[in-house]
Amino acid sequence: MKQKSVYASLLPVMLAFFCMGFVDLVGVASNYVKADLTLSDTEANLFPSMVFFWFLLFSVPTGVLMGKIGRRKTVIISLVITALSLVVPMLSYSYTSMLVSFSLLGIGNTLMQVSLNPLLSTIVKGDKLASSLTFGQFVKAIASFIAPIIMARAALMFDNWRLLFPLFMVIAILATLWLGFTSIQEEKNDSKNASFKECFALLGNKFILLCFLGIMCHVGIDVGVNATAPKILMERLGMSLQDATYSTSVYFLFRTIGCFAGAFILARFSSKKFFAISVACMILSMIGFFIFDAKIALYIAIALVGFGNSNVFSIIFSQALLQNPDKKNETSGLMIMGLFGGTIFPFFMGLATDSLSSQVGALAVMCIGVVYLLFMSFKLKEDTVA
Repeated sequence: MKQKSVYASLLPVMLAFFCMGFVDLVGVASNYVKADLTLSDTEANLFPSMVFFWFLLFSVPTGVLMGKIGRRKTVIISLVITALSLVVPMLSYSYTSMLVSFSLLGIGNTLMQVSLNPLLSTIVKGDKLASSLTFGQFVKAIASFIAPIIMARAALMFDNWRLLFPLFMVIAILATLWLGFTSIQEEKNDSKNASFKECFALLGNKFILLCFLGIMCHVGIDVGVNATAPKILMERLGMSLQDATYSTSVYFLFRTIGCFAGAFILARFSSKKFFAISVACMILSMIGFFIFDAKIALYIAIALVGFGNSNVFSIIFSQALLQNPDKKNETSGLMIMGLFGGTIFPFFMGLATDSLSSQVGALAVMCIGVVYLLFMSFKLKEDTVA
């Protein structure tokens, strides 16, 4: 009976993880908006930057809010905001309206990222946390994988890539209702009086700071590849936007495969060693992007960075939570604030690309994140095996 109760709680939580993946549509969508509205790289990269800007402002406040109203209610609020963000492009399509839409999507995703991972930790306990978080990322990656495909097919068949928005909106509403009617017993010993000071004080812990910067680099690479991969193919191979968009699906396909594999690998092997293998894949990918111009080689590079970056978040996040088991809300708020890297990286990637008139500039910025993760691979704790 207890097992059935766990599954009954897990299913709506996993659908919420699927909705969490909606944020990844922004990278590809920015390319369509750029083409529709004739924008520069710097202007187009403002869209993913706007999405992840809100992680800086709302992550820690969400951790505080979550301590007061609970994790499940915070996730429900995040799903409502996500659904509203998907309504905007259906009502108006302009540069301003898309900024509003992606900002709401970013705010909703901030609340979701901060509250959903700790909510899962109340259902799945102890040494299975990293593998469970990875499975959640696998579900999230499915949404990320299908979004570019749906956009490309909608653009080709109906000349309207924005048909993705009403489809995802319906799913967000279903997730809201399902979780709203699901009872989840949350931990009572978690701090309900978490303050901003207590949250930021955690950065005084060197390991927590290391994890915070690691998540910044992870999401910077993630958003960077999402937005840049199609541009690389268009620049080097002369592909159309619709054809180049499938490169993002290749990235998320291998992220999905990596998350699925990671859910099993992390349940049996050292997360430190698996993290090092993941970083090695990303290093090979960056080398491939710089030295190859052939279509197959570039797709292999995209696949490698997708697989390599698939489990980085789960490993870092789980180690941070286990570092402070009595301060999960505060730690989660800080870690998700690290997703602000999704604002910093695209901004400098856009500037570097416009400055060099080549996507090599964007790749150089992404390499900074890969180098940091290489450094971090030596600092992770050996005794954390999910």
